[in-house]
Amino acid sequence: MAFARANLNLSSSGAADAPKIWTYKSADAIATVNTSGYFNSATRELNVGDMIYCYDTATPTASLVVVLSNASSVVDVSDGTAISVTDTD
Repeated sequence: MAFARANLNLSSSGAADAPKIWTYKSADAIATVNTSGYFNSATRELNVGDMIYCYDTATPTASLVVVLSNASSVVDVSDGTAISVTDTD
């Protein structure tokens, strides 16, 4: 699938120069979301150091990625840190 700008939402903005925290909900797996260029449509909003909580509705899984670069209209994020969404009770 492709990036859906409507699914990227600002959760925390803090001070002007502080990293922001975003949420992103999609049926795309983290292997797709963390591909360089996936977030290119959000180059004006995303800054280096911003964190994005990504929720994959298809699996479901959750991951936290960090914006590593945003240059020449190409956004690249980290591979992602998995967040457990299991419930063993």
